[in-house]
Amino acid sequence: MISRILAALALVAATPALTGATPPQQQAQRDGAHDFDFLIGNWKAHVRRLPDRLVGSTKWIEYDGISNHQKLLDTNANFEEFDVRTADGTGRIKAQTLRLYDPKTRQWAIYGIDLDAGQLPMPATVGQFNGKRGEFYDMEPWKGRMILVRFVWEDLGPKAARMTQSFSADGGKSWEANWICELTR
Repeated sequence: MISRILAALALVAATPALTGATPPQQQAQRDGAHDFDFLIGNWKAHVRRLPDRLVGSTKWIEYDGISNHQKLLDTNANFEEFDVRTADGTGRIKAQTLRLYDPKTRQWAIYGIDLDAGQLPMPATVGQFNGKRGEFYDMEPWKGRMILVRFVWEDLGPKAARMTQSFSADGGKSWEANWICELTR
């Protein structure tokens, strides 16, 4: 199972058509160590979440709360604390994220930490930025099958950022957004 996931991630990383990235031979080598610096600090978070995924649903649930980001020991790593609730207080999502930059591959590895379960899910979501937009991919189980997942981070200026999660059940030919997080200062 792990070998199939790694093979699929390698295919995504090596296929510019899926990621929208410029082929490596056309890219100037750049240091992306500061790509997530725009997130450092405290944010208000507004989330729209599509709970019924890959079935054509259009019913979204909305949440509001905080998303706070800090560098770890003045390194290329950063940590996020995330806590949002529905307006009626019946729904809550709390999460922690660890982002690590690998200067050799020039890519970020993103881990959603499950502190309640004491787990660091593997493998990481991996990707990089092209300008103010970053794309990150992984394979995840969803309702008994493995699907391709894309996270897009957008630096919208000093007071705004957005992260969109999308699922693809057809290997990246089509995408369904199911999580949109708007951050404002």
